[in-house]
Amino acid sequence: MKLSNIKDELANLTEVRFLLPDGTPVPPHFHVTEIGQITKKFIDCGGTMRSESVISFQLYTADDHDHRLGAQKLQKIIALSETKLGLEDHDIEVEYQGDTIGKYGLGFNGREFLLQPTFTDCLAKDGCGIPEKKKVSLSSLTVKDSPACAPGSGCC
Repeated sequence: MKLSNIKDELANLTEVRFLLPDGTPVPPHFHVTEIGQITKKFIDCGGTMRSESVISFQLYTADDHDHRLGAQKLQKIIALSETKLGLEDHDIEVEYQGDTIGKYGLGFNGREFLLQPTFTDCLAKDGCGIPEKKKVSLSSLTVKDSPACAPGSGCC
């Protein structure tokens, strides 16, 4: 989800709710303690220079159980961040503290924002020897006529 998408969704909401990947809600008294743009410059394992930028939202849960962040308040925080930081329309990355700080992508199901797992990947598979996994339909596999794994053959 990009920054423009969350702004569009917030325009139709009054309350803001986030769900963890397992469906557990982030406690309703969470705070958005940071919004920023993070740019990472790096070299992949194939030697290619790369750059990526994300908009980072940091969620924090404190002991102030009466706190509630409404959609209009979050819209104002985003607008201030855009003005002061010159934010661009990048994908949103959400940081949230569980057992450790987790970084999540962001989705929306029509009612709640969904913290989505993120994954690492090799960006230079063709240059570093990682074989591509071939997708094979199990229905296309055939059993060879061989007594090697027949019942009673002693193969296992």
